Amino acid sequence: MYSYLNISISQKIVPDGIKGREIHHSFPMTLFQPRIVHLDHHTLKLLKYWTWQFAIIRPVLSILMIVLQLLGLYTGWISWVFSIILNISVSLALYSLVVFYHVFAKELAPHKPLAKFLCVKGIVFFCFWQGVVLDILASAGIIRSHHFWLDVEHIQEALQNVLICLEMVVFSVMQQYAYHVHPYTGEVQELLRKGRKAD
Repeated sequence: MYSYLNISISQKIVPDGIKGREIHHSFPMTLFQPRIVHLDHHTLKLLKYWTWQFAIIRPVLSILMIVLQLLGLYTGWISWVFSIILNISVSLALYSLVVFYHVFAKELAPHKPLAKFLCVKGIVFFCFWQGVVLDILASAGIIRSHHFWLDVEHIQEALQNVLICLEMVVFSVMQQYAYHVHPYTGEVQELLRKGRKAD
């Protein structure tokens, strides 16, 4: 997506085959954007910005978390504020990727982008949300330590690590399907050529 958008935006080109395609925004984006937008240069730029804001916000917040922890100022409410900001940021980035996929679904179909997207973003999604759920469970006192030498933070971290290990087994099986070797064997190019001749 990044490579395509860079080429399109730098040359102010939107291919005729996709120019004017409708994008139907859903709530809450309709609070900031019209419900129906036609694809043009401005829309592609917006999709790029919506996607890349996460690549800036995430490292900045991570550095702030580290600095605040070192200074002993990383309190529970700051953790919640950072979680909310990250949630909004990642949601906007994922939303723009889904919009991009819908616009280019026909062109990208042979490469199974939805399967790839679900594999990669599913890992991020599960890690983030199970971390939030574990934070809530620890704050509510459901996760607690029964030993003086083991605090709740370490139990919470251990649970997160075990869950990630189990999820990676499932995602590794899914990735064998999503990142299959067929697109690189020439069969997909042949199918695309046959499809174009039929059109």
